[in-house]
Amino acid sequence: MRLFQNFGVYRSYLPRLAKLVEGLDSFEASRDVFLGDRFGASHVLLPVLEGHETTFFTNGGDYILQGLWARQQGMPSTSTLADILLAQIEHHRTEVFYNIDPMRYGNEFVRRLPGCVKHAIAWRAAPSSTKDFGAYDRIVCNFPAILAAYRARGWKAEYFTPAHDPEMDSYAANYERPIDILFVGGYSRYHRRRAAILEAVAQLAPKLRVRFHLDRSRMTRLAESPIGWCPPFSQYRRPGAIRRVSAEPVFGRDLYHALSRAKIVLNGAVDMAGDERGNMRCFEAMGCGALMLSDAGRYPEGMQDGTNMVTYRDGAHAVQLATSLLAQPESLQCMAQRGYQSVATIYSKAAQWREFERIVSEI
Repeated sequence: MRLFQNFGVYRSYLPRLAKLVEGLDSFEASRDVFLGDRFGASHVLLPVLEGHETTFFTNGGDYILQGLWARQQGMPSTSTLADILLAQIEHHRTEVFYNIDPMRYGNEFVRRLPGCVKHAIAWRAAPSSTKDFGAYDRIVCNFPAILAAYRARGWKAEYFTPAHDPEMDSYAANYERPIDILFVGGYSRYHRRRAAILEAVAQLAPKLRVRFHLDRSRMTRLAESPIGWCPPFSQYRRPGAIRRVSAEPVFGRDLYHALSRAKIVLNGAVDMAGDERGNMRCFEAMGCGALMLSDAGRYPEGMQDGTNMVTYRDGAHAVQLATSLLAQPESLQCMAQRGYQSVATIYSKAAQWREFERIVSEI
């Protein structure tokens, strides 16, 4: 199988990536630096991580990376990102195109794929009522209700999960964990329930070491700037308790390092998730050996409340559970270790790749 995996990155990660690749003048070197930083590695397929010669990997929305490839191939400077990605696919003689960024490269792009491509698969784990992904042979994610909605629109959808990045193993082995409660994630008007949980837990400081690495929305950043007291912006301002324990967002290996220093990692689904759970932070928190404290709901196989992770009902319950867990360090550590073992075993990269091969074989 000649596999092409196209990835996507958060806009807020790009400044970090620009620093990491500063001074590099080749596509291959810049791409390898990105892969080495492990951003989103739970979604990167095993042959890519192992450097198989039949695979190709890129970030189709990264102007710097894609520009390097285009210049190396002598493409015109006016080439669009879509033009470059299509040229890469044709140059690679791709048979299976796996796209993590279908919001950017949707149906119109799929219909332009060269004839060598036999199958096109997209990952999309969010409701997409305004977008049409019907040109893809399969839409995959690990949220059954979202998959059911896709099927109701006539699309072919399959259950597929993130995987444990083996690079997490060394981070999970760290037992020096000075942070009592850690949260890493987004903060915007779409996270109202999450914001209420964060505010409740933040008030445990300074008695406990609580740290939030928040990726603030544009409106929240404006609300906390000198013009933030104007009525249109003030509603987006974070409560003082949250601001006092907050630091800059972390990504890639910095994220792994932060998770490895925490006893408890707080997790919370976005408001549109319903009662289904399984966002990437679940795999990252447990995979890095922290105890995950997350909101109640239906979790993927191997994530069991009271056995290898703990769920809360609301902010007050989260505070109660966190306080109780931290008062029993040995029990907390044993539960966290069971979580790590469960994720590393059930969601190995080899298992993820076997499932991907099965999906392709049944198209």
